[in-house]
Amino acid sequence: MRTVVLGTRPVELDQLIERRHALGQDLYDEVWEGVYHMAPEARLTHAYLDDQVAIVLHPYARAAGLIGSGPFNLGEPGDFRVPDRGYHRDTFDAVYAPTAAIVVEILSPDDETFEKLPFYAARGVDEVIIADPDERRVRILARSGDRYDDVDRSALLGIDASSVAGEITWP
Repeated sequence: MRTVVLGTRPVELDQLIERRHALGQDLYDEVWEGVYHMAPEARLTHAYLDDQVAIVLHPYARAAGLIGSGPFNLGEPGDFRVPDRGYHRDTFDAVYAPTAAIVVEILSPDDETFEKLPFYAARGVDEVIIADPDERRVRILARSGDRYDDVDRSALLGIDASSVAGEITWP
């Protein structure tokens, strides 16, 4: 369910955001062009699947010279998204990464994965890997200008979507 608060943001909402930050519950919260998106806590199955994807992709990323990370801020203050995982061409020591070679999204209830795709394309993300725990399926999307197309194989990692899905021990 979405909640939209019009007008001046209530002080109680600011306090909630501050409390989430203090407790470390805002890891996946995002800001879309100045609009705060408060993401629900991920389920354990989400974290488990993220770990499985990382295990499967690690040797391919390493062979491709890419550096893996967990969740990170892609964008800049006031306009950023938080993918579940990223693969980068370079290391960075900053709060916000301008781009990534690949981002990974694990689908979960009420998430906004597909709404993020235009942002990722505008930021030059070459590929998006989406793991769907309900369908036990992995999709690989390759950037084509300002959009993404489904492809069978990752050009960067040299592995196909069905192989990734087949190597995952699904929750």
